[in-house]
Amino acid sequence: MKSLQGPGVLPAAVPKPRVPARADDGPWHAEAVCRRDEAGLFFAPSKEPTAARLSREEAAKRVCARCPVMVACREHALLQPEPYGVWGGLTAAERRVVLTRMRRRSAELRQAPDAGPVAAAG
Repeated sequence: MKSLQGPGVLPAAVPKPRVPARADDGPWHAEAVCRRDEAGLFFAPSKEPTAARLSREEAAKRVCARCPVMVACREHALLQPEPYGVWGGLTAAERRVVLTRMRRRSAELRQAPDAGPVAAAG
């Protein structure tokens, strides 16, 4: 039996790193303010009480508000889409609302008769 251990071989359990939202963005996450904060602020513990969750999410959003890569983070979370946590100043529920609106708007534009450049610009 051949060993899978050796140079250049990753164990199967190691997930592939995620890529930025756009290839030309570069490693936006390296500049993220949240990298210096505790991850628990951005992701809910199991069975977190509602009041504690709301307080934690507001604290996470305050961190996001001062982050230089907040927009890139938000775009990443919407394109992936990230199902959990606070990303780019939006909670998972807020991102679901944004994605639903984006899908609805896209569907409306596809169905619009004679949708010229003015209608598409919206």
